[in-house]
Amino acid sequence: MGNLVAFINSFISYLLVFVVFAAVIIAAVKVGITARHKKDAQNAQSADAQE
Repeated sequence: MGNLVAFINSFISYLLVFVVFAAVIIAAVKVGITARHKKDAQNAQSADAQE
């Protein structure tokens, strides 16, 4: 029984680390996409102003 509890504890610990890494990666991708959209919009505005 003690081995099962240790296994479940270890499993939950690694699962929590995985969830945190996944959340950080998802947040970074969203920030990157948002920044790229803003940069593209600025470039489009400056291209329109030059014409």
